[in-house]
Amino acid sequence: MRKVSRRELARMLAALPTLGAVPLGGQVPAPSGYIGPLTGITKGLDDRRFDPVPFTRDLYAAAPRRLRFEARTRGQAEEWQQQLRARLTDLLGVFPLERQPLRPVTLETRAFPGYRREKIVFDSRPGVSVLAYLLLPANAKTPAATMICVPGHGRGVDDIVGIDEQGRDRTDKAGYQHDFAIQVAEAGMAAVAIEPMGFGCRRDPLNARQGLSRKACEPVAGGALLVGETLIAWRVWDVMRALDYIATRSELDSSRVGCMGISGGGTVTVFATAIEPRIRAALVSGYLNTFRDSVGSLAHCIDNYVPGILNWAEMHDIAGLIAPRPLFVESGERDNIFPITSSIESFNHVREIYGVFGAADRVEQEVFPGEHSFWGKRGIPFLARHLAA
Repeated sequence: MRKVSRRELARMLAALPTLGAVPLGGQVPAPSGYIGPLTGITKGLDDRRFDPVPFTRDLYAAAPRRLRFEARTRGQAEEWQQQLRARLTDLLGVFPLERQPLRPVTLETRAFPGYRREKIVFDSRPGVSVLAYLLLPANAKTPAATMICVPGHGRGVDDIVGIDEQGRDRTDKAGYQHDFAIQVAEAGMAAVAIEPMGFGCRRDPLNARQGLSRKACEPVAGGALLVGETLIAWRVWDVMRALDYIATRSELDSSRVGCMGISGGGTVTVFATAIEPRIRAALVSGYLNTFRDSVGSLAHCIDNYVPGILNWAEMHDIAGLIAPRPLFVESGERDNIFPITSSIESFNHVREIYGVFGAADRVEQEVFPGEHSFWGKRGIPFLARHLAA
């Protein structure tokens, strides 16, 4: 084999950047500014529209929303709730007709300053188990008011009970969810924090191998849609079974249970509280908006969608099913996935519904100076006040 001289080697090395610029497969990178086959073409396209968002906006505008809120008396409002709640239950999918035994087990109990934390599991339906944490304040007067806490997208339930990415305890309330289940316990209420399907330990094995922050909503949400159901309904059912679990604990008052969550957890909170009358109060963080300007216009996880819902209602109508029970909504001024203007618009509709119920003093919104994150400064005291014995 012929030896390569130093001069030849230098020439070969000098050519490497040029050679390396061509990716595997021989494909040449797109020139700067190229965004597709219509780049630079304007002639003959004046009356053409390729952006799908305006098309979906047109469909939104034409959607009948047959059960939008139009009541003027409490009697009319209650009749409207019955009709929309029944329709919503049908849209979400099939809920089990029978409740199977919970078979609850406490896996671990640990003491922390001011509260005790239990790691528990219970069965939600055949073949489906739920992991949860129970946080019980040390100074709580039992049976205690209890909040069911539902995390948003991310690492799952660990991120709201003070556990970091390595499974270690933390005290800094880091992340966008700020360990809000601990904040509940610090306010003197018990917290049952549940792991939603598709998050944390309830992910499929393929996604679970890709790290704790890797959500896996798509496989399970897609599977639900294939059988005419929704992941929202499956998560709501887990909340209902958490209520059943709370009823088995003598330290917890099953007549004073609320639900709270941020982002995807806010989705579950709205739909669960709309359907389940045992939930006595709710805190919705980083979710209440319009379908039009949030999941209908921006990139969102598939777990947020209910097929056909706009034929019957907007998001504020769904939230209106919570009335006259106490509802607190918090929204960040700079939330980039649930725009603040639309959050305020939606809340104003909800407040109108509460007004017809004569319950305007039971619904509040806090617009805080932040992004898509949990706040809780007014919301948690609101819950403690309304769930007080």
